[in-house]
Amino acid sequence: MQYRTLGKTGLKVSVIGMGTWQLGGEWGKTFTQDEVDAMFRRGKDLGINLVDTAECYGDHLSESLVGKAIAGQRKDWVVCTKFGHRYTGFMKRADERDLPDVREQLDASLRALRTDYIDVYQYHSVRDNEFDNPSLWDFLHKAKKAGKIRHIGNSISSNIDLRFQTERSAPAGVEVLQVVYNRLERKPEAEAFPEAEKQELGILARVPLASGFLSGKYKPGAKFTGNDTRATQDQAKIDEKLKTVEGIRKLELPPGVDMAQWALAWCLKHPAVSAVIPGVKDVDQVEKNARASELVGKI
Repeated sequence: MQYRTLGKTGLKVSVIGMGTWQLGGEWGKTFTQDEVDAMFRRGKDLGINLVDTAECYGDHLSESLVGKAIAGQRKDWVVCTKFGHRYTGFMKRADERDLPDVREQLDASLRALRTDYIDVYQYHSVRDNEFDNPSLWDFLHKAKKAGKIRHIGNSISSNIDLRFQTERSAPAGVEVLQVVYNRLERKPEAEAFPEAEKQELGILARVPLASGFLSGKYKPGAKFTGNDTRATQDQAKIDEKLKTVEGIRKLELPPGVDMAQWALAWCLKHPAVSAVIPGVKDVDQVEKNARASELVGKI
């Protein structure tokens, strides 16, 4: 496993992290604690020390599963979670960005994670007009001073306009940015990375496998059904993505290299990216993700 420094936080993180939206039950599977324990046990064995979760992956469900899985080894993990939403049902969220709500969410996340501090506490998809909020910044800095959080982060909701919140990171005390970045979505290279490097922000690349489309598992014509978030996407757009992936497979993927591992290592080619946080569904996937570290610097 390779490690990088997460911007100016000074935290040393594995270049491959563990994303845990799946644990909230919105990706076609319900997880037992034993399954989650096994994934985190294997991840730790392979050198993974970074986990990203959120308050609304289930009603603190993902956080709870993670908290139990790392109980007794908290110091070995860099734990990132988020604030700003409340889970109200499958793929449904209520905004909770007012100060009393954020205070309540922080305490709820600490309880669910079974910890007294969060390494990176991230804005979760806040709108631009909600970001410039001095009272919220003041609360986060007080929570940081109290030791409840170590660093402030911002998980930007979409790549429509990355510049606004990226440029305002310093006044808000943000030290880590989380953005959608993968071989199919390269907008951050122009709209976030230059400013992030200037401010020494750590970058976490989420959706590095493009919601599984870059995993190599799916061919054009694949359909998603049932309790899978991809079933809510337009089928024509899915087909278009998968056709693009087929072109990448033929023109860019080195012979004999696993496509998912290549896609993770591809993200890490950019010097601004500290780590990728692919989702995990089972131990086998944890192992395959971790092996992508071996390709970093070689593709």
